[in-house]
Amino acid sequence: MAQLTLHNYWRSSSSHRVRIALALKGLEYRYAVVNILAEEHTSEPHRARSPTGYVPCLEIDGVPYVESVAIVELLEELYPEPPLFPKDSRGRARVRALVEIVNSGIQPLQNRHVTEFRSKDHSVQRDWLQHFVSRGMAALEAAIEMGEREGVAGPFAYGESPTAADAFLVPQVVSAQRFHVDLAGCRRVRRA
Repeated sequence: MAQLTLHNYWRSSSSHRVRIALALKGLEYRYAVVNILAEEHTSEPHRARSPTGYVPCLEIDGVPYVESVAIVELLEELYPEPPLFPKDSRGRARVRALVEIVNSGIQPLQNRHVTEFRSKDHSVQRDWLQHFVSRGMAALEAAIEMGEREGVAGPFAYGESPTAADAFLVPQVVSAQRFHVDLAGCRRVRRA
């Protein structure tokens, strides 16, 4: 079995995604803290592992891999059971779309460096976060509903078992709650 080390930060939703994927796969790993608030992500040792300086960074036998989507897809290829993507190509496309709604449509707009660049005023940041996270959560709700209309229903984001979509959805819901985003209109998102 490969040696896995996850360089991450507890409140990073991107790190949380990978921790969920590792748990769903039943994989053991070493948890290595990169304290973002203490600017450890800008340190030379971390930047040597992660060119962007972001977390997560998963080392597999000492080889670093970055970006949560790439890491989750790599885990799927290396450890195919239990699967995090459906077997059929349409189902995989639907799950990837749910993943990308979070990964590129919501999460980047809530990053600390983005909100602080936008404004140092916390009320401006709050309004920004609530607007963009709300908008993204509504898109997730609509995408999950689309799957249901196509006959894919169940307790998870896409069907009867957890997928990569759930690994991305759960941390985003936690972030939405942290930013006081009203999820009342997102029944399917809350269920999943």
